[in-house]
Order: sequence, then structure tokens, then C-alpha cells
Amino acid sequence: MLTQSISAEDGEAEELASFDEWAAEVRRLARQSDAVILAHNYQLPWIQDVADHVGDSLALSRLAARSDASVIVFCGVHFMAETAKLLAPDRTVLLPDLRAGCSLADTVTAEDVRKWRAEHPDGLVVAYVNTSAAVKAESDICCTSSNAVEIVESLPEGPDVLFLPDMFLGQHVARQTGRRLDIWMGECHVHAAISPAELKEKVARHPDAQLFVHPECGCTTSALWLSGTGDLPEGRAHVVSTSGMVKAALQLGDGHALVATETGILHQLRNVNPRAKFEAVSPRAECRYMKMTTPKRLLDSLRYGVHEVEVDEEIARRARLAVERMVAIGQPGGGE
Repeated sequence: MLTQSISAEDGEAEELASFDEWAAEVRRLARQSDAVILAHNYQLPWIQDVADHVGDSLALSRLAARSDASVIVFCGVHFMAETAKLLAPDRTVLLPDLRAGCSLADTVTAEDVRKWRAEHPDGLVVAYVNTSAAVKAESDICCTSSNAVEIVESLPEGPDVLFLPDMFLGQHVARQTGRRLDIWMGECHVHAAISPAELKEKVARHPDAQLFVHPECGCTTSALWLSGTGDLPEGRAHVVSTSGMVKAALQLGDGHALVATETGILHQLRNVNPRAKFEAVSPRAECRYMKMTTPKRLLDSLRYGVHEVEVDEEIARRARLAVERMVAIGQPGGGE
């Protein structure tokens, strides 16, 4: 019988039954509470496999808004649950572990944005979805990693564009649009740690592989440089969001791809294309916050209704406006 032992920082350990038995109990509890379960691409495999929908943060929030379910259980991190609450204010939104934060979102506060605006009184603030609702409320428009270029291109020429919080995504957008951006110096600790040296070593060992690189990665510039110098054949370096990686995986056939992002995406890529080989550029690229939603904590969330995520009404009103402005630009292909 397949078993999984779950350990957490607080010393929690529980021997679970088989996946099928555990999943059946999850589904029973979800039906009982009229809940939809959403799981981000970086979640543990069991969580992805039991979810009603797996994807990136914004795509999942949009699904939540369209769902008829009374309860949304968001298996992800805090800003994602907040975004779901912004788009589905009449639903109960649960996050299985309130400690599931985000190192990138934590690099900027609402007060930081207000001070930055004061230095650029005519500036336009573009906030990546990997931010708190309070930061979104201080911003003019939101973006995802898949539509950030389109969002910036839609802005009028002239005013300063203040892009936050990810510096690597900001640099990618500046390269693609040719516009000068004032970029907040934030980073995701997981993506920033995927080094150019690791990427070059993997490419040298697998010269025929495709390369999927998330634009939050510190190695993005190196990937483009390798492609430009011919060390990586032209057309094989793809700087894409997690949803873009899933789409690219569907087109890979029985090929091979090196993947530079959080390793949880590998389970999803292998699910959508079991014929292909997917290999992490950095096997150490694991977000501990994303792994805080364990099978036991998902069961507890459904059993006891924990933990409900609320957003202040005035903050929600202003933050929702920034998200809706983004949506009005076009239908994004995905989130972060």
C-alpha cells in the first residue's frame, strides 16, 4: 500500500493511508462543504492530483470567481488566496496554512509604494500579482509574468513606469518593450538562487534539450545570452510563465526540456506530457512556503474551515480595480 509520511517544521508527523483513500476523504469533505479545491503548480504531487483545478495563481483566481462553489480552498500561498478573495468577495476563501507566505511579496509594503510614488508624482505603478492586496491597492494596474510585456506596452509614453516587486521580471519586460522602467529591487529567493552557472552546466550536458526559464529567475539573461551566442540552438530558450511551460510541454512530443523554476512544476509537466523528459535546472529550487499545504492540513482545512482569508473592504475595492484594469487589457494566458 502506498503511504506518505508528512513532516513539518512544527514537528507534525502523520502516517497517511493510500493516496486513493486519502483522496476519497478529501472529495467527500469537499462535497459536504460545497468546496472547490485549487492547487498551484508548485504544490506537492498529492495536492495537485486531488485538486479540482491546477494552474498559476491568477488563472486559479479567475476559476474561483466563475465557480458556483460556496467555499474556495486555495492550496498555494497567502497573496494567491487574497487575490481569489478579491475576485470572489462573496465566497469563503480558505488557506490550509496561514504561514504560507511569499519571499517576493514580502519585499515591498504598501508604505514603500506610497513613498516611491511621492518621488514620482506622475508615475504609473505596475504591480506583479505576487504582491499583497495592500500593495495592489496602491498600484495603478497589475500584471502577470505572461502579460507583463503587454501591460507595459499599453501604458502611455511619458509618465515614469514603476515596476514592482521582481527585478528580474522587470528587467525582462524592459528588454522586451525597450522602455525605461524604474524597477523595485525585489526577488523570489527560490528563483534568484537558480544560478547562471547551473544553467550553463546543464545546457552543456544536454545541448539538444529545450530550455524553459521563468522570468523571475536570476539566470534569465544567461539563457538569452546562450541562445544568442549559439551555445543553445536558436529557438530553444523559452522565457515563459508556469502556464506557458505547461503549453510548451504539450508541444514537446517525446523531447527533453530543462526547466528553470520551482521544482513542483515538474509533476504537472509530466502529467500533461508523460512521453517527454523534464529535468530541473536546479533540483534545490523548492519553495518551503508552497510545501506547507500538506495532505493532513488540506484535510483539516476542509474539516474545520481553516484558515479563512479576509481582505479589508476599502483595500479590496482599490486592489480589485488594479486587477480589473489588467483584465481589461486582454485575456492573460496565465499568472506567475
